[in-house]
Amino acid sequence: MSAELKHIEIKGVKIPVIYEKDTNLPIAGLQIVFQKSGSIEDGELPGLAKMSAKMLSQGTKSLGNVGFAKKLEERAVRFSVTTGVETMVMEVSSLKEELKNAIELVKKIFVEPNLTPKALEQVKTTTLGYLSRKKKDYDYIASINLKKILFAGTPLQNPSDGTQESIQKISLQNIEEFLQKHLVLKRAIVVVGGDLEFSEAKKLIQELLEPLAVGKSEPLPFYEASSKQQEIVQKEKETKQAYIYFGSPYNERVTSDDLHLSRLAMFILGTGGFGSRLMEEIRVKRGLAYSAYSMARINKSHSYFTGYLQTKLESADEAKKLVKEVIADFVAKGATQKELESAKKFLLGSEPLRNETLSQRLSRAFHEFYTGKPLGYSKEELKKIEKVTLSELNDFIKKHSEIEKLSFSIVTQ
Repeated sequence: MSAELKHIEIKGVKIPVIYEKDTNLPIAGLQIVFQKSGSIEDGELPGLAKMSAKMLSQGTKSLGNVGFAKKLEERAVRFSVTTGVETMVMEVSSLKEELKNAIELVKKIFVEPNLTPKALEQVKTTTLGYLSRKKKDYDYIASINLKKILFAGTPLQNPSDGTQESIQKISLQNIEEFLQKHLVLKRAIVVVGGDLEFSEAKKLIQELLEPLAVGKSEPLPFYEASSKQQEIVQKEKETKQAYIYFGSPYNERVTSDDLHLSRLAMFILGTGGFGSRLMEEIRVKRGLAYSAYSMARINKSHSYFTGYLQTKLESADEAKKLVKEVIADFVAKGATQKELESAKKFLLGSEPLRNETLSQRLSRAFHEFYTGKPLGYSKEELKKIEKVTLSELNDFIKKHSEIEKLSFSIVTQ
C-alpha cells in the first residue's frame, strides 16, 4: 500500500493528513509538521525555534522532565521535537497497543508544557555547552560563515543553533510567544502510518490536536543567494588543515519541472562521491583532498549550490582555484555520455533502497506534498531520468552559469 492524502477537519480547519497502512510490524507513528515554524522565524533571536523545540521536549509542568521521560520509557514510546529551517516537527511512535496512551501523554505537552525557569535554565546550559564545543569544529565554523555571505540580510544568515549571546537573551516569554504563534492548526500537516486503520488514526489525531488554537498560516518568503562572490577567511591556531566551503546561487525552485535534470547534473558534478567530477579532479588526479563534494540545496524558502573539501594548509589556494576551474569547465562543456549512463544507473538502481522502510516512504510522500507535487511523483521523476539524453542534460547545465559565481568560506591556520 502506498501513502494517501486525506483531510481531517478540526475547529473548521481542514488539516492535510498523509497516511500509509503497514502491517509488517505491530508499530505505529505520527508526526505533526508545523509550517513556517523553523529557524526562518527566529527574528532577532537566532536559536529561538530550536530552543522552543527543546523546551517542548522537557515534558509537562506536573510531571517535569524526568517524570515525563519515565512515563515514555515505561511504555517504550519514542518522542521528539525537532526544527529545520522551515518547519517544526513533533513525532511520536510506539507499539500499536500503546499509541493511544502515547497520544494522551503527548497531548499534555500542548495543555501544560514545562515552560518553567528551571527547565529553561537546563536547556540553556546544554545549548551553551554545545555551542562552546562547536568553537573547535572547523567544518561547522566554515559552513556558518558561508551562510553569512550567501544570505546576508536575511534570516538565513544566522546559525539555527543560535549564538552564545542570543541564547543568553532568550526568555520564557519569547518561547511562549513563539509557541503560541506557531503551534496552531492552520500550520499543521499530519503524517501518520503503521499498523492502524485510518479511522483509528483520525480519532487519535483529533484528540491530540484538539487543544491547539486555530491560529494563522503565513506564506513562506523566498530568499535569493548572493552572487557577489565574496570570501571569509577565519584563522585558527590549532587547525592542521584548511577547511574550504563554497557556494553560489542556483536558479531552481521546488516547483521546477527540471528537478530530474538537476539530480543528474549535481550527481555527476559532486554529489556522487567517487567518480564525480570534483572528486576525480581534486582527489584522484591531484591528491589535494581526501574528499570533495558539491550539491544543490533546493528548498521552498531558498535554493543554492554548495560544496566543501579539506586540504593541506599549503594547498588551500590551489584547491580553491581548481574548484572554480572544474565548475566553469562543467558549465561550458557539460557531462559526457559515460557520466550520464553511470549517474542514471546509480539513481535508478539505488531507488529501492530509498523506499524500503515505512518512515522513508512517508518522508518522501510528505516531501512531495510539501513541495506541491502529487503523491507518487517520485516514480514519475525516475521515468523522466531514464529518458534523459546527453544534449538535454548539457543544455540544462549550460543554463546554470550562475553556479560559477562562487563565494568561499575558509578556515585555515
